[in-house]
Amino acid sequence: QVQLVESGGGLVQTGGSTGLTCEATEKVSAIRNMGWYRQAPGKQREMVAVIIDDIGSSSKDYAESVKDRFTISRGAAKNSVALQMNAMKAEDTAVYYCRADAWVGRGYIEVWGQGTLVTVSS
Repeated sequence: QVQLVESGGGLVQTGGSTGLTCEATEKVSAIRNMGWYRQAPGKQREMVAVIIDDIGSSSKDYAESVKDRFTISRGAAKNSVALQMNAMKAEDTAVYYCRADAWVGRGYIEVWGQGTLVTVSS
């Protein structure tokens, strides 16, 4: 019933830019803490960027490796998030996953997207 749908990904040149978007289905009545994680072959999944929601404020957290290069923001569509990735490096090659805390039934649960592959040419 609850899904996160990612768009974007593909091949990008070293030093280039690309963007990802993620949107929750309309079935999600409330969502918070949307963010992006990635997993490269042979490596553990790691946090890339996340929007930390509070009652009346929010903050952003980035992995050290992407600070000053990636920017997370709320998407144009409701219940969505975008990731702008600049100055791409080969080590950015990974499957990128959207995640969020979504209200399901009686509380929030963690929801993951299917992932989208971003490949940076060497």
